[in-house]
Amino acid sequence: MASLADLPNLRADVFQLPDPSRLAGPPRSTHPPRVLLLYGSLRKRSYSRLLTEEAARLLNALGAETRIFDPRDLPLPDSVPTDHPKVQELRALSLWSEAHVWCSPERHGAISGVLKAQIDWIPLEIGSVRPTQGRTLAVMQVSGGSQSFNAVNTLRLLGRWMRMITIPNQSSVAKAYQEFDDAGRMKPSAYYERVVDVMEELVKFTLLTRDVAGYLVDRYSERKEGAAKLEERVNLKSI
Repeated sequence: MASLADLPNLRADVFQLPDPSRLAGPPRSTHPPRVLLLYGSLRKRSYSRLLTEEAARLLNALGAETRIFDPRDLPLPDSVPTDHPKVQELRALSLWSEAHVWCSPERHGAISGVLKAQIDWIPLEIGSVRPTQGRTLAVMQVSGGSQSFNAVNTLRLLGRWMRMITIPNQSSVAKAYQEFDDAGRMKPSAYYERVVDVMEELVKFTLLTRDVAGYLVDRYSERKEGAAKLEERVNLKSI
């Protein structure tokens, strides 16, 4: 093992070796995993909404508790104060959640503005609370044409930026207008089976990480910053 003496730029008092004991042991939480689902279209027959609703049914069957945020009436980011009721509703749901599902139509090779607006209203930090850090995330997209992965790739980028644990699996439904019946239910297909796989994986990752999420995202740089601020306050008091 390298000696800390060989790392002169490192602050040794806040540097920590990973502790396997903090990642092991029986789960402490016993409540159902709490999952927030966001979709990205306001159309009356929105395929991203229909896919999201199908995902919520599967999550409920897997033992999770779900909430689907309705993006109607959510203002554009920064167009109103943050005390707007829809903004407060979205942020409260994010704080309530332990996992997210994001589902967007592919629009111009990217995600929709409707979904991006929702993500933009959820900040990285509110005071000392981070509404998304350490939460698990599953990403899905619907396309009007052939299968593509542009939207899910963008959602993965955003999930990383929001400091979330994005699961490996994902869902991309091509020609979505063919995949739902008149009642809005998803038809049997390989696409449907992939959605089952993704939701199953999301619940497993959430159960695995939710009790240790704080430790998983604990960072040396933030511990160093916190120690420096504490020292500054102590020094001020001693003056």
